[in-house]
Amino acid sequence: MRLTEFHGLVEGQFGAVRASSMLVDHVLTTMGGRTAAQAIEDGVDPRDVWRALCADFDVPRDQW
Repeated sequence: MRLTEFHGLVEGQFGAVRASSMLVDHVLTTMGGRTAAQAIEDGVDPRDVWRALCADFDVPRDQW
């Protein structure tokens, strides 16, 4: 998954303001206690980060 697609999915699901905040503020335990932004910066596939966000925020699985 490309970063542009990742950001589009996050903004589409959570809204632009909430998405920008959650990427830097919400800690993903499945990503080793990193935020989504930190995980991506560390080289984690954006698709895996997207799935972790979806799981944490109870997004219906068919939208992952």
